[in-house]
Amino acid sequence: MTTTTITPARHRSLGDHTWQDEAVCQRTEYNPVDPELFFPEPDETDKVVTAKSLCVQCPVRRTCLDAALEGGDTHGIRGGLTEEERGLLHEQLAERLDYSRVNATVAGRDVHLTKAERRAVVHAAYRHGVTEQRLAWLLKITEEHAQKKYRELRRALRNRDLEQSAETTPSLNANGERLGRDDFGTAA
Repeated sequence: MTTTTITPARHRSLGDHTWQDEAVCQRTEYNPVDPELFFPEPDETDKVVTAKSLCVQCPVRRTCLDAALEGGDTHGIRGGLTEEERGLLHEQLAERLDYSRVNATVAGRDVHLTKAERRAVVHAAYRHGVTEQRLAWLLKITEEHAQKKYRELRRALRNRDLEQSAETTPSLNANGERLGRDDFGTAA
């Protein structure tokens, strides 16, 4: 599982495309950037270098990369990475766990979340005493589904606690002596 805690300049909210206005690659009267620069052919290394040098200066580079990964965009240079460089990230996206995104969601922001981040939101919400109604609103699910998520989490925590107590509690025989492996016999 991939875990990051690097906080981007800002997390992209659901349906939010306003970050593109801040992108260095946006063509303006004063910034005549050729969009084709970000879609080079494999042998056009000079275009790749130029595009990446622009991306390094971009204040929304991380948001651009997140948008490309979350949208399944596999073409061109996005977030400072080529199609090939983003390939592994696309494969690992479902397991990405960025706690800054989890915290932003618990705080009420509509952030795109992976499956791992959604699970972490349930854990964080439960730990902070967030109501089932609020959890439903945060994750855009029904209250019944939120109740189910909390019920599953309580069960998992209870089972984890039981396993931990079983590991720390030694088995004793009738005389109060600790039992070893040889004291249990074999099954017939």
